[in-house]
Amino acid sequence: MTIDTLSDTPLGPTLTPQPSFRVQTCVAHDADEQARNLHGWSQTYDQLTAGCFVGGLTELCLDHMQVFVETTSHTLRQTCEVQKDAYWFGVPTCPAGSGRIDAQVIAGDALAFRPGGIEFELLTSAGYEIFGVVVKGEVLRRYAAEVERVGLADHVPNTPVVPIGMARKQQLCATLRQLLDDGAARGTPLSSVARNNLQASVLASLFDVGALPASEPVAMPARPRRQSIVSEARDYVLINRERAVSVPELCEQLHVSRRTLQYCFQDVLGMAPATYLRAIRLNGARRDLSNASRESRSVQDVAAAWGFWHLSQFATDYRKLFGMRPSDTLKAAIGSHHHPIADKRTFAH
Repeated sequence: MTIDTLSDTPLGPTLTPQPSFRVQTCVAHDADEQARNLHGWSQTYDQLTAGCFVGGLTELCLDHMQVFVETTSHTLRQTCEVQKDAYWFGVPTCPAGSGRIDAQVIAGDALAFRPGGIEFELLTSAGYEIFGVVVKGEVLRRYAAEVERVGLADHVPNTPVVPIGMARKQQLCATLRQLLDDGAARGTPLSSVARNNLQASVLASLFDVGALPASEPVAMPARPRRQSIVSEARDYVLINRERAVSVPELCEQLHVSRRTLQYCFQDVLGMAPATYLRAIRLNGARRDLSNASRESRSVQDVAAAWGFWHLSQFATDYRKLFGMRPSDTLKAAIGSHHHPIADKRTFAH
């Protein structure tokens, strides 16, 4: 039985958990084949304009979420249904008015939304491209309650068309495209923690663009409390230095919403929580590398001790922050200790 890392509740049978992060791309040469290529959906596509059909699908399956981009060459009428207790967000990139859901036009500044277990109809024009996110209901509700601090039951859109604004819609499409591109380029599977963080980042994007309503405005904490939230976050990250603590986890630990956490960090430090917390860990790794020659530790040992398991990403982030590679810091440390009165336990490079 798989357990979702956001809770201790065993998963239901709806969105089948995937063994690991994977991106699949497929091309279809008829509409029925295109309809079958999307995992976990019940759907029928009817081609309404003449010519040879070509469809493309790039799909990322996470544990409780599916992210995809679909392209179709001809006008289609689609009847679609997502599995029960899931939610679908559809984000067309096409010009306004070129798609309809249940006979309503999807405007240029809007996305489509439907809960699972309910059949809906899509009409899409020729040359259509649409991004989709399907998320398990239980996971979305828990994220909303614990990270955004909002009860989802009262806030789920009750209309199939949700206006979010042109700029926000473009931003969401760019985020999802980048996610799929990165996934396609990645050769190695992701850890469950990394997959969970990726899911949380997609959900954060949906809240940020207004696809899901934010919590009611709350009074932001007074300055002393803001400072203590930032220092509590720092302490928690240092105690758990051997792994990358995510923003959702911090929200749960500190009992604040993601919006409050961002506000506190922006106000106290002028930067986003994730940026600051990564910098704290990189600084810790740098101090350890400066002392590593005394303890015969490698770059990999130090990186892992500070929760950086992706070595090339660690090296990139380190160089960006300090202007040198981790191995340069280590070499400099070895050099400074390499004389007769230095500790003899140096590297034998």
